Amino acid sequence: MSTGAKNSAVVSKITAVIAVVAIASLVFAATRNRSNAAEGVIDLPNPSVDAPLNSTPGSQTAVLAGGCFWGIQAVFQHVKGVKEATSGYSGGSVAAPDYEEVSSGNTGHAESVKITFDPSQVSYGQLLKVFFSVAHDPTQMNRQGPDTGTQYRSVIFYGNEEQQRIAEAYIAQLQQAKLFQAPIVTQLAPLTAFYVAEAYHQNYAALHPDNPYIAINDAPKVEHLRLQLPDLYKK
Repeated sequence: MSTGAKNSAVVSKITAVIAVVAIASLVFAATRNRSNAAEGVIDLPNPSVDAPLNSTPGSQTAVLAGGCFWGIQAVFQHVKGVKEATSGYSGGSVAAPDYEEVSSGNTGHAESVKITFDPSQVSYGQLLKVFFSVAHDPTQMNRQGPDTGTQYRSVIFYGNEEQQRIAEAYIAQLQQAKLFQAPIVTQLAPLTAFYVAEAYHQNYAALHPDNPYIAINDAPKVEHLRLQLPDLYKK
């Protein structure tokens, strides 16, 4: 991708929110010091169906999608037991797509994050609890915050039958508990491929904390993780 195209891709995300930067920044600053209850963050139960923690360290992967991958990656980089979180693309029909192709909405891919985790420290179900509680809004269809399109849909790409079983059970558990104001629209799909996104998308939130898009949309997610799920949070 040319430098001009790369800059255009980044600016397109910022443009959607630039008109409300001043107001939203003030709101964000104010809410940082509020309690969970005051923020209205939903406190979700632990999954009733989950894999037990392994007795020895190891590595497993989970692939999740829920809006711009900058924010999803930023959240899971702060989850205990997560070794690595990588932004990329999954769920579409085009091999090795680039950002502009995915952003067109014509590839079928969703902006996704591959999470490599140690199952002796954090379970797959606990990752899903983070995903549903602070990483994104699972009731939004083909949008998150200022971003719209099928590439921003909520999806759990399960890698095996155990992940599928845990994800199905947790969605059913949350639906039955009626903790959200609208039905959960998160899709479940088998993982067929994960394509790593361009280098400039990796660690974007950590490298650009003063970017208005990050300050408004993604930094609050990490702060909610710290406040709401302190046992799962790491600096």
